[in-house]
Amino acid sequence: MNDKVILTKQGYADLEKKLDELKLVKRPEIVERIKEARAQGDLSENAEYEAARNEQSLIEGEIAEIEAKLKNATIIDDAAHNANEGVVTGSKVTVNYPELGRTDKYVIVGTTESGTHDGEYYRISNESPVGRALLYAKVGQTVEIHAPGGTKKAYIVSID
Repeated sequence: MNDKVILTKQGYADLEKKLDELKLVKRPEIVERIKEARAQGDLSENAEYEAARNEQSLIEGEIAEIEAKLKNATIIDDAAHNANEGVVTGSKVTVNYPELGRTDKYVIVGTTESGTHDGEYYRISNESPVGRALLYAKVGQTVEIHAPGGTKKAYIVSID
């Protein structure tokens, strides 16, 4: 993975925390499980040993993936931009969908951090249909969002 990974400061910290958990807690636990399963004798028919080795492989893959993301991370400063620039990665945006009769709040983030909701804001990727449509839009502008479910119009209410 040599692609640039866009992260907020919090997203970077969360990945570091997850990496520490995998390296300092999960990895030693799995090593201990392998050691215990190995002690049971014949490895060719030892389901516990096989399961532990599979889990070890998954954990090591996840560690490598997180390390690559952190190595290639570009940290965005969610407070470094202003609403006059329009929506950028890191912006908090309030959007009204007139056709749907609803208003949503988004934080535009990189793909690594997208897909969650903090109770107020949906964290959406700058590469998603909604994220792409909102980028560089300004308050008062209406944008068209081209998504698999059809095209929707969205009015930019505010950018924080």
